[in-house]
Amino acid sequence: MDVSIIIINYKSAKLVMDCVESIYRQTHSCSFEIIVVDNDSGDDCKERLQQQYPGVRWLQTGYNAGFARANNAGMKIATGEFFLILNADTIILDAAIDKSVALLKNYPGAVGAGIQLLNTDGSTQISGAHFIKGGLNTLLPLPYLGKLIRYLGYQFKSTVPSVQQVEKDIEVDWVVGAYMLVKASVIEKSGAFDEDFFMYAEEIEWCARLRQQGKLVLFAEPRIIHIGGATSGDYYTTTENENGKNLWNKKGRQIIISNMLRIRKQFGVGWFLVITGMYMFEVPLFFFCVLLHKAFKGNKAWYSWKNVVDYTRNIGVLLRYFFKMLLNKPYFYKVA
Repeated sequence: MDVSIIIINYKSAKLVMDCVESIYRQTHSCSFEIIVVDNDSGDDCKERLQQQYPGVRWLQTGYNAGFARANNAGMKIATGEFFLILNADTIILDAAIDKSVALLKNYPGAVGAGIQLLNTDGSTQISGAHFIKGGLNTLLPLPYLGKLIRYLGYQFKSTVPSVQQVEKDIEVDWVVGAYMLVKASVIEKSGAFDEDFFMYAEEIEWCARLRQQGKLVLFAEPRIIHIGGATSGDYYTTTENENGKNLWNKKGRQIIISNMLRIRKQFGVGWFLVITGMYMFEVPLFFFCVLLHKAFKGNKAWYSWKNVVDYTRNIGVLLRYFFKMLLNKPYFYKVA
């Protein structure tokens, strides 16, 4: 078996069916198996798959295990030379799996790869990135401190870490979890996903360990459509999925916790304390800046008092888990 394709279903039967259909339609050069891991969706996905694609393997977790645990469960029963972590909200284009497997086989020293992700209109998405020391880039979505950090970055002409347009094959530090092709043999040394994560940032932390074993590459030619946010659409509201940089809603709460967990595991205690301190400093800064904006701009202010209150509440949740993270104790950080 060349490649084991692992897809998570969480109340996304239509997406899973479309994704699987595109795999069969576009993949001919390499042998493959498809493993669909269900996070207790309670939908008709299994029945639909068994009727149309009886060769697909089905694995039930029995609860909403999130991204890391569900993919690990799939990898445990996978038999391929390569594992492909594939989001349900993707559509394979132009033999992308065949091409990426062949490219990874022939790329010297590479242990994993991603490819160019596209929006439904054909425009490009961020498909991978380079690490920023300490995870400072996780501060960019902060309402005011983030704007200051971004401004300073432009002033000092810092290199943008994200790779959106993959013009040629390029080595990166991590690839987006919508399409992650990894040599199965390397996982024996790197380990699988860290199961403390529920959702978000787990693929970045995993890539940090994979990079210790070899190169991660973004390939330019293979491309897929990634709808983006669709697979978490039943867990978060439509509004929350439309704005992934919003740190004061339910989704933002999980993003903050997962980012801080990744920073603690990847960069250590020092950076964890620094970034936590900056998240906390944003609370009084947020309040003061909104106060000024309200005074001078009225209803045209960028943010509302509800945003301030909800962001403060989310930081309270971060502090609730602070010592668990600091001590790096095993814990399932499903907080949203």
